[in-house]
Order: sequence, then C-alpha cells, then structure tokens
Amino acid sequence: MRKESLQFLKDLIAAPSPSGFEQPAQRIVRARMDKFADEVRTDVHGNVICAKNPEHPTRVMLAGHVDQIGFIVRYISDDGFIYMSAIGGIDAGIVPGSRVLIHGKNGPVRGVFGRTAIHLLKEEERGKKLELDKLFVDIGAKDKEEAEKLVAVADPATFDAPFQELQGDLAAAAGFDDKIGTFVCMEALRILSDRKIDCGLFAVSTVQEEIGLRGAQTSCYCVDPIAGIAVDVTHASDYPGCDKTKQGEIKVGGGPVIARGANINPCLGEMLQETAEEKGIPAHVEAAARGTGTDANIMQLTRAGVATALVSVPNRYMHTPVEIISLSDLENAARLVAETVAKINEQTDFTPM
Repeated sequence: MRKESLQFLKDLIAAPSPSGFEQPAQRIVRARMDKFADEVRTDVHGNVICAKNPEHPTRVMLAGHVDQIGFIVRYISDDGFIYMSAIGGIDAGIVPGSRVLIHGKNGPVRGVFGRTAIHLLKEEERGKKLELDKLFVDIGAKDKEEAEKLVAVADPATFDAPFQELQGDLAAAAGFDDKIGTFVCMEALRILSDRKIDCGLFAVSTVQEEIGLRGAQTSCYCVDPIAGIAVDVTHASDYPGCDKTKQGEIKVGGGPVIARGANINPCLGEMLQETAEEKGIPAHVEAAARGTGTDANIMQLTRAGVATALVSVPNRYMHTPVEIISLSDLENAARLVAETVAKINEQTDFTPM
C-alpha cells in the first residue's frame, strides 16, 4: 500500500467516531480529500461529500460509513465508577477486561471495564450471561467529584485498540467496521482524480450507519445519484467456529466481496464482476437474500430508486476490539470500485432486462 494511503488509514482508525460523534474522523477525511476532489463539503447531518465533476448530470455515489460502535456515559456513581450504554451492536461478553477511551471535553480519559474476579464469583455466577448495564468503567477516580472533573454524562467512548500490523499484510484494530469503507471510497476517488471520467463521482463518508443507516439516507437524497456503490465489511469465514454453510466461503486476503441478490441492481452487480475479471482483481461473490444491513439498503430505496451495489471487505471478529482485515483487500476494493465507475457514462442503462 502507498505510504500516504497507509497513513490516511492509520489516522482514520486513530480518530474516534462512534455514531453521532464522527467529527474527528470526518476532519481527517476532509483534510485528505481537499487534495483530490473538485469539491468537498459537509452536510448538516455530518456526512462528508467529496465530488469529482460535481456538475455532471450522471451522478454516481460511493458510500462508506465512518461511524464505529462505541459507548456513551450514562451514569457516574458516588464512588467514581462509570456506567455506559452501547452505541451500536456491542456484545457484552467481550467487554469485561477491555480498555476504553472516554472522549471528554478536555481530552481522552483512559479506563478499563472491570469485573469481579473469578475467584470471588459464586458458582452460579460463573458463565452467567453478562448485561452491559451492569458493567462499569474504572478510570482510577477516588469518587464522583474527581471523576466528573474528567468525564461528563453523554461523553462518548471507544475501545482502546489501536492499529496493529500482524503477519503478512494483515492488520488488527477496533473500528475497521467501517472506517475501511470510507477509506476505499476515498481511495477510489483518488485513483480517478487525474483521469477523465464521463460521470459525476460523489464519494461520501456517511454517518450513523450503526444506528439505522441514517447518514446514507440523507446524503443519498441530496446527491440524487443514478447509481450507488456501498462499501462495507462482511464476515470472513476462514477461522475456527465460523460456519461456511451459512456465511459462504469468504477469505481474508482473497479480495473484495461482490454481493448478488435483492439489494443489488443486476446491471451494476454484473459490471463489478466483469471489471474484476477484466482487470485481474481477485474477488469473491456472496449471496444477499434480502436487504443488507448496510448503506446499500437505504440507498436502493431513496427517491425513485437507485441502481445499487455492495462491495465488502472480508473482516474477522466484527464488532470486537480486534477486527482483522487484509491491506491488499483494501487496495483491490478501491481498484475495483474505481475501474467500475470509470465505465459509467450517460448512455449506461441500469434498467434490469
């Protein structure tokens, strides 16, 4: 991966962006894309819209949501312990023992989700299902007064799990879902920034996907594209315990994943598959039997309808602090999206026949 692109990815991962609090990550996107887009703007919802040929009548939208799962401070006890509510889909079973950053007005505050040691649990309490509202964060404060000097009710928090390179080209971090979607969309625009294309390209870093696909709805309504490609993560099935008969065969490092099914416009979906074959880009295909849980869902249903496709990056351990992806999958996803967009012009007909 290009050094500059890798740094952009690392900066994105480092910027906190739980749903509703995406501004730090969106500032990173704006600073990066000012160099490559003809127009960069932020709408009232917080979506960052980066455009090439913004006046072209044939508009194509790329959507990658920048928001990640996280927490929000609900209550601070008299003895200085902090209770959280989830932002997005949090598995309470992975929370105890994890490190968090609470993003207070004076800067990040480090803490840990504590739990009674196993030695002190009663037999019937061991292995019992955990509830997030019973868990607490310990920041080391001696009491409520000291805690409130650092943390306030409604401050957001994220897992403290920074970008870490593993063997080969794999990397682990919290928040790959779906900051890497934003990364791919912006990389696709960068690839096309010095090429002539016969359409208007709008790469959008959307907000609040994890709590209801909200940013994609407002930004797609505004852009009003004829075609849209959402970029997200999908569950890899190449690790122990994952059932390939349910998920399909999805391998980290095997290339981007192209969805087929009800949420996907057949013409655009086929265009992606043909492009992968023509350009020698490794790719998987996955089945989408219904509306997907991604920005593609709401994009397809915006206004009178949008010809929608979904390109995903294989991801192990989704919605944990240790999501794993392949850097080559990101590069290939950006190439696939860019080369597909380069084929679209005013004569392109997405009507299923």
